[in-house]
Amino acid sequence: MIRDTELQSMLEDTIRRFVRETLVPREAEVDETDAIPAEIVAAMREIGLFGLTIPENYGGLGPTMEEEVRIAFEFGQTSPGFRSLVGTNNGIGSIGILLDGTEEQKSRYLPKFAAGELIGSFCLTEPDSGSDAASLKTTAKKDSDSYVLNGTKRYITNAPEAGIYTVMARTGDAKGAAGISAFIVELGTAGLSLGKPDRKMGQRGAHTSDVIFENCRVPAQNLIGGVEGVGFKTAMKTLDKGRIHIAAIAVGAARRMLRDALAYTLERRQFGQPIAEFQLVQAMLADSKAELYSAECMVLDAARRRDEGRDVSMEASCAKYFATEIEMCGRVADRAVQVHGGAEV
Repeated sequence: MIRDTELQSMLEDTIRRFVRETLVPREAEVDETDAIPAEIVAAMREIGLFGLTIPENYGGLGPTMEEEVRIAFEFGQTSPGFRSLVGTNNGIGSIGILLDGTEEQKSRYLPKFAAGELIGSFCLTEPDSGSDAASLKTTAKKDSDSYVLNGTKRYITNAPEAGIYTVMARTGDAKGAAGISAFIVELGTAGLSLGKPDRKMGQRGAHTSDVIFENCRVPAQNLIGGVEGVGFKTAMKTLDKGRIHIAAIAVGAARRMLRDALAYTLERRQFGQPIAEFQLVQAMLADSKAELYSAECMVLDAARRRDEGRDVSMEASCAKYFATEIEMCGRVADRAVQVHGGAEV
């Protein structure tokens, strides 16, 4: 556990410098190649980015939610591909095991996540069920000391790189959320295969694909928590935390865009003066700052409530909606584009 303002400040400063000095200069390369350079991955492992949010007793730093979002404010100020690679290990790829896994499951997998030896992935979305996750169709039938999984998961982050998949599947005959259980499936398990990596409009370097289960036999000991029917609750708790984290990443991205836009307005001159002197440009910057501040406050409030042990399903959803959708990050991005005009940056 961090819980030390000086240590937290040092960690934020380390990540801030790593982002600006190491990651930002390689953004164009990642955009061109759609891949994170191997030496960057090695550097991420060396400074502990794969285990930032995993508890100390499993090899990570174990920050509070508020400490985590303050770190995300810094890490969000570069290409999302960099964050995506380590993000599932610190978030949705590991949280289900951390929150509801058995001690044997935690001891086996969390240290490997923290060390970057394994990349985690979270398999919930399907071709016919996205937001309506309780209607998922992937099945897990008990057969002796195993479960046999059949179904397809879609748009799964880090699936092409993952070594472990946290999979939500339907066990028994119960309908809706009550019939869903969570499983740990290792890469190389017979019957597990991947679709082609998705071609996305953005987020180069951050990969998604289908994850396909065809009579995939998983040991019963890989049922998260050892109990059937609680997988949907595990998924929702995982997503609550993930939503706060993603909202914090959006705040970081907006900080970067606003900082770059402001710098450009001071540099770009028209009619004998910097365009920062123009009232309309000032209004766009001011509106962006106000919305960014609002989103930042929402994220910190949701994080603090979670640290207090409160149910933050609504607050986490509100923070993610406001920070990531057109209400904040999209509007800041739009104004930054308008400020830069046709300039190549």
